Amino acid sequence: MTHPVPLAEIWRGPFLESVHSGHAVVCDAGGEVVHAWGDPTATVLPRSSAKMIQALPLVESGAADAASLWQEHLALACASHQGADIHTRRVRGWLEHIGMRDSDFRCGAQVPADTDAAHALIRENARPCQYHNNCSGKHSGFLTLNRHLGAGPEYIEPDHPVQKAVREAFEDVTGQDSPGYGIDGCSAPNFATSLHGMARAMAFFAAARTDDSAPRASAAARLREAMAAYPELVAGEGRACTELMRAAGGRVALKTGAEAFFVAMLPEKKLGVALKVADGGTRGAECAIAAILVKLGVLEPDHPATRKRMNAPIRNWRGIETGMIRPSAEMA
Repeated sequence: MTHPVPLAEIWRGPFLESVHSGHAVVCDAGGEVVHAWGDPTATVLPRSSAKMIQALPLVESGAADAASLWQEHLALACASHQGADIHTRRVRGWLEHIGMRDSDFRCGAQVPADTDAAHALIRENARPCQYHNNCSGKHSGFLTLNRHLGAGPEYIEPDHPVQKAVREAFEDVTGQDSPGYGIDGCSAPNFATSLHGMARAMAFFAAARTDDSAPRASAAARLREAMAAYPELVAGEGRACTELMRAAGGRVALKTGAEAFFVAMLPEKKLGVALKVADGGTRGAECAIAAILVKLGVLEPDHPATRKRMNAPIRNWRGIETGMIRPSAEMA
């Protein structure tokens, strides 16, 4: 077993002050490792980076089409959104469209990360609702699938038909039996796999085509294309997923997950990427994913969205540049 390796470094003047170590894998459409840093076999919880996999049963079952969902809905099903109006307005419309209410969610209420939305709640002396939850798009997908299946209301239970369908899809595209699950922040099971397994799954998504005769492959392509078409719905303004997808001009679909997880799908190259920073530091994961995308030729190193996260200056409260965050030598 290989230990985590340095992925991103924090420099203060001439001194290396901090290091973010972890694991990363690039996989091709055949499931083979093309590049690896650290241990490809490390067991990981992909957290929200698995949302497009969790959305596969929604699309391949026919539930999405039966409910007349648009591409925007599919992007939201894969999203960890900010709770901004562009997100919550669509989620509320989705709920109304399928005849459901906020109380049908099982994700829990969350204060919006979007400043305007959070301030609006304060001004109105209102409490956040479950549709403000960053996972409410995913849970709207679960509710839509659940209605299609005609199953019971507790759709987040691991033995519920919705989660059984998710687990089957997850194990199929990762190519591995999951050793178990943890309960995610939104209360749904989050299935574990190896980092190689997640990269293999992302390569499957990258190589998938919408005209594929296999329902799962066609569903994967539709979800990937929805993410790339609506980067602002997948995350939100100022977020790495949104800004880096825009910077790549549709050449990559990106998704972050809690505790410094990141995945990427590169359809032109039919490559999948998965990475995990061991200390859970988001800045390290964002720097590392930017470095990998630059290395793979789908992101310009000097694009402002790249420079915001890779070789980015660190400034103090007076605006003086005191250091930088940059990829480690191992990432070169």
